[in-house]
Amino acid sequence: MMTALYSAATGMNAQQLNMDVISNNLSNVDTSGYKKSRVDFEDLMYSTKQTPGATTGDGSSLPTGLQVGNGVRAVGTKKLFTQGNFKNTGNELDIAIEGRGFFQVLRPDGSVAYTRDGSFSRDANGQLVNAEGFLLDPSIVVPAEYTNLSIGQDGVVTVDINGQQQEIGTITLANFVNPAGLQNLGKNLYAATPASGDAIIGNPGEGALGTLLQGNLETSNVKVVNEMIDMISAQRAYEVNTKSIQTADSMLQMANNLKRG
Repeated sequence: MMTALYSAATGMNAQQLNMDVISNNLSNVDTSGYKKSRVDFEDLMYSTKQTPGATTGDGSSLPTGLQVGNGVRAVGTKKLFTQGNFKNTGNELDIAIEGRGFFQVLRPDGSVAYTRDGSFSRDANGQLVNAEGFLLDPSIVVPAEYTNLSIGQDGVVTVDINGQQQEIGTITLANFVNPAGLQNLGKNLYAATPASGDAIIGNPGEGALGTLLQGNLETSNVKVVNEMIDMISAQRAYEVNTKSIQTADSMLQMANNLKRG
């Protein structure tokens, strides 16, 4: 009976974590480049009373055995890097990635972070920076006297200066063997880890890398309806586990109240 109490408690903890992740997804439904998370669960070790296939006293073999589970636990939160929709902004420095890949930005400590958020601006020196002021890597400096800026699907950045087009740099992308292994840093940024593998750098459109779309931003891939369904499911699972605890407690109480006749 105590196993039922502990198993239900692990179920409640698991669904509480599930609800935390779902709530975070919903809170970032309007965050540019945000990728939804999912909790992965696994069942715990089993208490084996009789092993399947074990030989009984009369020489026969048990077809199923007797095993009792001990609940559930979360093994990880997985980012799902499916493509988000595109939102046309008309801003020449807004860039969306169509396909795989990440922009690279330099953090203040000199390390490289990765992002799908392509809302860039110019700083006081004309360099392209993200919303946090982190420099795009490799650095691209936009001249003050430019009249038009164009970013091709292949990442080549050109500007018009005195009626002539001038190439000022190329935006490269980073790709990973296992993007789900990236570490979430907040601020729409990720860091490489041993699980993600080293960054594979290349120009947009090369190999498995996606292409760029100027004047657009990639929206979050969170689907509100799906998250609401998942939230209801998590709530019901939590309620069922509380009911299991109440039922087990009631059975223990009845057993405790038994009296010898």
